[in-house]
Amino acid sequence: MVKVIWTQRSLNDLKDIIDYISKDSPKYASITAERLVKAVEFLEDNPRMGRMVPEVGDEDSFREIIYGNYRIIYQIASNQIINILTIHHCAKNLSSNSLLKKRQKK
Repeated sequence: MVKVIWTQRSLNDLKDIIDYISKDSPKYASITAERLVKAVEFLEDNPRMGRMVPEVGDEDSFREIIYGNYRIIYQIASNQIINILTIHHCAKNLSSNSLLKKRQKK
């Protein structure tokens, strides 16, 4: 079993999603947050369950889980640690994500 670490950016993304949805439905915002967190929990036992992030092309390190309209992008840092990097809405262009640009340059 691996340890899943939420980066500050991913926590901010989750908060932003909850805040946005709660403007229309606090109940649905709570449900969405719970389901996003639950999707990440599956990584503890199955760290490679996500697909390769097409924009990065690094199958060994960067992967993503698609949940609803969101892409949960994570990095397999080691056999013991996974970092949740960002939660990104599918309607937005991922290439504009500054976090991803930093990763692609390495």
